[in-house]
Amino acid sequence: MTAPLLTIEHLEVRYGDLIGVSDVSLEVPEGSVVALLGSNGGGKTTTLNAIAGLIPVHAGSIVFGGEEIGGKTAFSIVRKGLALSPEGWRLFVQQSVENNLLLGATPLRNRARVAALLERVYEIFPKLAERRSQRAGTMSGGERQMLAVGRALMSDPKLLMLDEPSLGLAPAVVESMYETFGRLHREGLTILLAEQSIELALEVSDFATVLQVGKSVLSGTAAALADDPQVQKVYLGTG
Repeated sequence: MTAPLLTIEHLEVRYGDLIGVSDVSLEVPEGSVVALLGSNGGGKTTTLNAIAGLIPVHAGSIVFGGEEIGGKTAFSIVRKGLALSPEGWRLFVQQSVENNLLLGATPLRNRARVAALLERVYEIFPKLAERRSQRAGTMSGGERQMLAVGRALMSDPKLLMLDEPSLGLAPAVVESMYETFGRLHREGLTILLAEQSIELALEVSDFATVLQVGKSVLSGTAAALADDPQVQKVYLGTG
């Protein structure tokens, strides 16, 4: 296995007296696609938000590129090369497509690279180029998903985190999005993918970790987990 780009050990996140996740551990080797699987409420989004610095870490360790990032600001984490495309997109709906993309480049230290990154996003998602002046709030769900991913790519990440990218989208749109993720991976991007669709996620991933009630309960290669009858049991929350 390649050296981990991201290592999480015994992560615990609390919302006041409520525990969001209680014991999550996983590794993301550089150059891999890792799936974070589990039922709704299992802790996938909380885990990604904690990694991205959007919510505080109560206990445990998050090491990215050999550096502990737990407790650092979201802005500083993006600058280190880690970007999140969040569930529900969180776009600036009154702003244009292009303005949303340019906001994704805000953390870049080298502003001279913005134009090239913008053109790369437009090449990956031609529909965004066609609609660069359109308000984000008038776009379809699939187009908004493209925009959320494109905005994350504008920070030129080493690791892209995708939170439920297939949620609520038509099958044809999901297939197109996953083809894009495959291309990004082949071009060298490391991906951590939180996904409810276990079959879809295991098909495109190298490794996977299954969460149940805020804990990581199974980890391994995607191929091994796809053949493990316990995976479906745990995934359905009946294990």
